[in-house]
Amino acid sequence: MKVILLADVKNVGKKDQVIEVSDGYAVNFLFPRRLAVQMSKKSAEVLETQQEQKRENEAKLVAEAQKLVKVLEDITLEFKVKTGREGKLFGAISAKQITDELLRLYNVDIDKRKFIDKGPFDRLGFYEIRVELHKGVVGKIRLHLVGEEK
Repeated sequence: MKVILLADVKNVGKKDQVIEVSDGYAVNFLFPRRLAVQMSKKSAEVLETQQEQKRENEAKLVAEAQKLVKVLEDITLEFKVKTGREGKLFGAISAKQITDELLRLYNVDIDKRKFIDKGPFDRLGFYEIRVELHKGVVGKIRLHLVGEEK
């Protein structure tokens, strides 16, 4: 019997996959647990429309991420940090501080877990931090640490 999986089933298949299983397995296990539906003309149409919507949403998200990449190109965040006599920093700048500053100054909200370059950003100078905004779309944030002697 051909079925469309509604959820990932271990050792069987992934969600939205069309597979062939025995009648007993489908009727006694998959259907009662709402893990699959029987393949029919109507269910195939529904699956196709759902997949089309997914592709459209994915394309929208990629377009938004690429727009954000262009916005990030023009941004240079500057942090004034306390330094000692030899120019050593007291502490470091974290990804959380960078995301807070982006939100405060430019109204750009990025999750700190998306940062590819996690740091530590503990020396004076310029840094270029890569951020994965979406799968395969990577933006760069410029960071400038300026010292003020204590």
